[in-house]
Amino acid sequence: MRMFPGPLLILALAAAAPDGLFDEATGYRLAMYRAVVPEAPPGVRRIDAAAVARLVDARRALLIDVVPAEGGVRRPDGSWRLAREELGIPGTAWFPEAGRGRIDPAIEAWFLRGVARLSARHAGQPIVVFCLADCWMSWNAALRLHRAGHADVRWFAEGADGWRDLGRPLKPMTPYKEP
Repeated sequence: MRMFPGPLLILALAAAAPDGLFDEATGYRLAMYRAVVPEAPPGVRRIDAAAVARLVDARRALLIDVVPAEGGVRRPDGSWRLAREELGIPGTAWFPEAGRGRIDPAIEAWFLRGVARLSARHAGQPIVVFCLADCWMSWNAALRLHRAGHADVRWFAEGADGWRDLGRPLKPMTPYKEP
């Protein structure tokens, strides 16, 4: 069941960015994705890099990266043609473009199906959603998963940048491929 933000949240977002940066109906950020994000989306907890590292070390989290595939194209068969290599946290499922405010319906369906499949295999583990530091795409994606009914969604605001700042390695990623 989809739940959309109440009128107070929409008014708060609109007041913070009166130039149309947010969709009035959904509350998703629509543009200028690389900007300071002041707080976690409604219903989602923020998690810092050290806490993510502890979860990863204990193998107790499902990591979801939504960094866009700059110059990449999703083909009709669901595969991706990438313009350049993307680096991410090892063990992460990468869903490029899933953090857009106005998302292609095929990408949204792929994202929601994929995360549902992965979370079934990681039952009881939090879903940690991230992108890069100061990126609204992870905020949008975390909110999208919360609205899709995922109970324990955590927003890793510092993303891959925060992971790297901890001295942790990044490795080449490929977009999630459905089985």
